[in-house]
Amino acid sequence: MELYDVMRTTFSARAFTGEEVPDELICDLIENARFAPSGGNRQGNRVIVVRDPATREQLARLAEPAAKRYMAQTKAGESPWNAVTPTKVTAAAIEATPAPGMLTNSFRDASVVLVFAVDLRLVASMDQDLDRIGMISGASIYPFVWNVLLGARQAGFGGTITTLAVAREGEVQALLHIPREFAVAAVVPLGKPVKQLTKLSRKAVAEIATRERFDGPAFSAD
Repeated sequence: MELYDVMRTTFSARAFTGEEVPDELICDLIENARFAPSGGNRQGNRVIVVRDPATREQLARLAEPAAKRYMAQTKAGESPWNAVTPTKVTAAAIEATPAPGMLTNSFRDASVVLVFAVDLRLVASMDQDLDRIGMISGASIYPFVWNVLLGARQAGFGGTITTLAVAREGEVQALLHIPREFAVAAVVPLGKPVKQLTKLSRKAVAEIATRERFDGPAFSAD
């Protein structure tokens, strides 16, 4: 596939056929994805290849509490888990909300789960003193994660970046023996998608790009 075709058709795959993802392919994906940039080229990225069904089941269970809150907030008309507007949904309402299989079963059904972590000792977190949730550290790990998914799409496989289990990061670290100085950035189920999507819905360029300032005129090539 052409690069732009891969970029425009790499979708969030959550349902899989059960077809095996060979170790050789995973190695090839990581081999090419590792050329992603990182802050200072410090390359603090790590990936754990998880095939054991029991471990994948535990990852699914660790994702359930965050999935329950996600759904409870969605039903309440909120933007789930955002760091700006406090939720009005009670803890009791969250606990009473079933964890949707759509958000957790992919860990169980995928051929393999890739867990990505980044060494925080090697990350230049330029926003660490700002009065908001940190974002900059992700620049040293998410390009690597996305390269893996682009490569998987190119090879006819797919997955999705999930972060629900990260709400229980300490337990994920204990499960996978990840040192405390490594942040868990993504848990990615990978497999052969039941259906290969080729048309994705996204906002138009004019809706997301402006000239000169945030409130400037919409950007276009005209």
